[in-house]
Amino acid sequence: EAKKQKKKKKKKKKKKKALLMAGEENDINNPIVVEDDEEEEEEEDEDEVKWLKYYSSNHQILLVGEGDFSFSLSLANYFGSASNIVSTSRDLHVKMYSNGKSNLENLKKLGAIIIHGVDATKMKLHTDLRARKFDRIIYNFPHAGFHGKEDQVKPILKHRALVKSFFRNASSMLRPDGEVHVNHKTTAPFNLWGIEELASDHRLGLIERVEFNKEDYPGYNNKRGAGVRCDEPFPLGECSTFKFKIVPGLKKMTPKVIPGSGKTEVNVPDTRIQIPSPGSFNVGFPQAVPFVNMPPNMQRTENLPPINSATPDCFWIFHEYFKHADLMFGRAGYDVRQVTFETLDAGFDRYMTGATRKDPNDFIMHLQDLHRLSQLRLEWLQSLLPPNSY
Repeated sequence: EAKKQKKKKKKKKKKKKALLMAGEENDINNPIVVEDDEEEEEEEDEDEVKWLKYYSSNHQILLVGEGDFSFSLSLANYFGSASNIVSTSRDLHVKMYSNGKSNLENLKKLGAIIIHGVDATKMKLHTDLRARKFDRIIYNFPHAGFHGKEDQVKPILKHRALVKSFFRNASSMLRPDGEVHVNHKTTAPFNLWGIEELASDHRLGLIERVEFNKEDYPGYNNKRGAGVRCDEPFPLGECSTFKFKIVPGLKKMTPKVIPGSGKTEVNVPDTRIQIPSPGSFNVGFPQAVPFVNMPPNMQRTENLPPINSATPDCFWIFHEYFKHADLMFGRAGYDVRQVTFETLDAGFDRYMTGATRKDPNDFIMHLQDLHRLSQLRLEWLQSLLPPNSY
């Protein structure tokens, strides 16, 4: 409607200019009136809001998980500016994409903000994003990587975990009336991800689902993004743009069950996890728990050192750390350093997104508590080994 009104105004101005030049209104030798009209028209042209599908040059737009940044550039070229665009990618560079470098250079010339190394599952905590709000948050064809055939349970659950965490972050990064858009395949097995259900977990209700056509975004190239064929396109097939808005009081949808598995999702970091009571985790010290591949002379007993001196907050924050320590106790064949980093990172994410726990300095105190427990555990393990064996 606003665009129609602007077009009407333009027509009136052009008609007025024609009348002036024909001497049918006022004094045709009065150049000031004509010049004023021309200046007003030029200003109006500059201020005209440009739309490409569902995105305007007036929107503050965040793009998540960009590959070669061609979708961002498509919007920027149409708007004639990228000053309203923040474009992010999980990758730290674009060397794997043939047009990546040139796309980035053009985006920067048009004024875009480019941020590499942004994790869609933690983006609201990113230094350059945590204070910003957006009118549109766009995630094109989210994918958690290749973990088997797409119709297998494991990859489906991983994809669902990624999208769920993305919605959790995006829901707190919207301006009033802002929207989250996810472009996604709608045929099997991709329809098993349950996009609408995952969004409902975070008060995001589906307001519209429309067909996605790549041709609507000139210059956009969808990329595989991983492996030796990362620069190649993947077949799109039938796709839709899912549009979501915050709906206060929205009820969660029934979780979609993956056929043949009976499962709906994996155990992903979640701020709603119940705080366990002290001593309820085993983690190598409190009670006996059967497991495979138990090393010689490393039998758990009922009289292990208690850990009830740990604070409830410590158990709540480092839920994944304790759980993993219990599951993997006595086993080999995995990267301890990487797993430790990931579980502590998950703990920090939970701490910073909790209702009252926001001070990073206090988080250090909980790390110290965890370190104390780890030292206790180490001493207990060492006591079970033969003398001089470590």
